[in-house]
Amino acid sequence: MSYLQEKIGAVVLHVKALPGSRRDEVRGVDGGVLKVAVTAPPEKGKANKALLAVLAEFLGVPRRDVTIISGETSRDKRIEVAGVTVAQVEEKLAKLER
Repeated sequence: MSYLQEKIGAVVLHVKALPGSRRDEVRGVDGGVLKVAVTAPPEKGKANKALLAVLAEFLGVPRRDVTIISGETSRDKRIEVAGVTVAQVEEKLAKLER
């Protein structure tokens, strides 16, 4: 399964959340998932909020356009991002590898 799926007007990302990390960052694709580190602990939704904020900033979209569609209580999540295309996400990720 690919980490990235296209929908009409949005993309769905398969994400592995890494709460309690040293810094907030998108680490890249590994093992078929997009790894995203957040400093927030995995309690009371803090890590989820931080994860959505990190992704919104990384992809250059408003926070309201990033939502969890499954995996709310799991480290493995499916996240929908409105207003971007697969090509735009891949372009942003390619910049990480440089």
